[in-house]
Amino acid sequence: MYLLEIEPRALEEIQQAIDYYDEQQPGLGLKFLTALEKEFSILIDKPKFQIRYATVRCLKIKRYPFMVHFSIENEIVRVHAVLHTSLTRSN
Repeated sequence: MYLLEIEPRALEEIQQAIDYYDEQQPGLGLKFLTALEKEFSILIDKPKFQIRYATVRCLKIKRYPFMVHFSIENEIVRVHAVLHTSLTRSN
C-alpha cells in the first residue's frame, strides 16, 4: 500500500470543484468528494496507471469530468492536480 500526499494546489482545485458543484445543487459537492475519495483509495492500492506526461500519470474520476494527475515517488503517490478534462490535453 502506498501513502497519499496531495499538493496544496491540488487541494485548492478540489475545493473549487466542490464549491462549483454545490452552487449547481446543494450536496453535489459532497458527492464529487466521495467519488474522488474512491479514486484515491484505488491510487493507494494500485497506482500504476499509464504515464501521460513525462512522469505524471492520470486517473479519471468516475461520473465527473475531472482527472487526477499524480506521480509515484518511492512508496508515495503524490497528487499534483485535479483538473477538469477540458483543461487537459492528451498525448
